[in-house]
Amino acid sequence: MMKKTEAEQGKGYRPAAGWTAVAEGARIIEFPRVHDVRGNLSFIENARHFPFAIARVYWVYDVPGGEVRGGHAYRSLQEVMIALSGSLDVAVDSGDGAEQVFHLNRSYRGLYVPQLHWRQMRHFSTNAVALVVASLPYDEDDYIYNYDDFMRTIHAKDHDRA
Repeated sequence: MMKKTEAEQGKGYRPAAGWTAVAEGARIIEFPRVHDVRGNLSFIENARHFPFAIARVYWVYDVPGGEVRGGHAYRSLQEVMIALSGSLDVAVDSGDGAEQVFHLNRSYRGLYVPQLHWRQMRHFSTNAVALVVASLPYDEDDYIYNYDDFMRTIHAKDHDRA
């Protein structure tokens, strides 16, 4: 077995309190990897690898070719998306007019998406499985399904800060 780096051993990760989630925006988080000739292992721990406490976990799979999932924003919920198998693209819009597209294809990397960011999951490969780790339990009232409503919410929030 190969010698593991600190990151691979799970050391050196900031606790949840050290994150400035909204200010930093969507970004890739790398999870620890334990290399072994018998097969590799990655893991996530609540306060070590996430800027929030985990309240819900769900997965998206068997997505037919060409279909898009997501297409909404959350008022309060934050999430991390991980491609456990296969690959997918996640388009993220913070309301500033610039869409960022993240290609997820490694099970040891996750995409952190803060609240008030529009997201779309698309271009799923055959047999892709996307794990989503969320900061809050399901709440229909937290969803913003209409893009124009999302933009109004973002602009109202910006106006409130001024």
